[in-house]
Amino acid sequence: MEYRRLGASGLLVPALSFGAGTFGGRGALFSAWGDTDAAQARRLVDISVEAGVTMFDTADVYSDGASEEVLGAAIAGRRDQVLISTKAGLPTGPGAHEAGSGRARLIGAVENSLRRLGIEHIDLFQLHAFDARTPIEETLAALDDLVRAGKIRYLGASNFAGWELMKSLAAADRNGLTRYVAHQVFYSLVGRDYEWELMSLGQDQGVGAVVWSPLGWGRLTGKIRRGQPLPAGSRLHQTAEAGPPVDDELLYDVVDVLDDIAAETGRTVPQIALNWLLSRPTVATVIVGARDENQLRQNLGAVGWQLDPEHLARLDKASATTPPYPYYPYRRLPDFARLNPSLV
Repeated sequence: MEYRRLGASGLLVPALSFGAGTFGGRGALFSAWGDTDAAQARRLVDISVEAGVTMFDTADVYSDGASEEVLGAAIAGRRDQVLISTKAGLPTGPGAHEAGSGRARLIGAVENSLRRLGIEHIDLFQLHAFDARTPIEETLAALDDLVRAGKIRYLGASNFAGWELMKSLAAADRNGLTRYVAHQVFYSLVGRDYEWELMSLGQDQGVGAVVWSPLGWGRLTGKIRRGQPLPAGSRLHQTAEAGPPVDDELLYDVVDVLDDIAAETGRTVPQIALNWLLSRPTVATVIVGARDENQLRQNLGAVGWQLDPEHLARLDKASATTPPYPYYPYRRLPDFARLNPSLV
């Protein structure tokens, strides 16, 4: 397994991380993802750790906290072998103090996550969404206190807009508070919006990308084809509306190229899609999920090799879309490539 620095921090993370969203199976959305119990989770953790996948990502809203509970049981007795990443900030109930990033909410959320996970500190704690109601300085000060108390090691954000992340980083610098070193983002061959602004921000500010849903919300599994109905077992039947929207024609064009490259390389469609992401600037780790051992082993085959430049170019072309203003039309001009060679 390759290990990469997480942003401008000293933390080394595996190129692939394991997403525990399939653990627990509570609620309509998460039960459609999976219902892995503690015994099954221990087996998946065994395989992951053996392969060098040592970071496990979860959140307090995943299965109403059950994901953290199952993950905690699965890592029991080997805390020193793994990194735990979790998130808070999205609503966990109807109460006024059950959402957001205020001081009381964050302190309580961290304490609850530590209890469910059965651990003493969180290696990477990320805000699951930006809270516009709470002053940024209050949020950052609370997080800084939790870092100084030893309950959190590193901080990150998730799903922030560019201005939200940049304003947070500037406030941290201005007040001498702990900075975000990670940004958990949606990024895939069928969802490249991350590149328009957040990628360059990450490069400039030392914020590494932790990629969620790298297979486009289950669309790049190799089972979806032009002119064919969704496979009977696809989670898209129940969860498509909850995930990022993807244009069907874009998806089919990308899958056509993935199919061709799979035939040429002997790799699977998901392995190629994951490997493409690992070649992109700022990407520190790509979160893969698995409902079973076979799916996990397939995903693990995405590392240890590299796509040829010609394959990368074909994937880049098939997945390209016109960026929104103000990124269009300037990104198509030769001067953009001269000024920003690492982003082209």
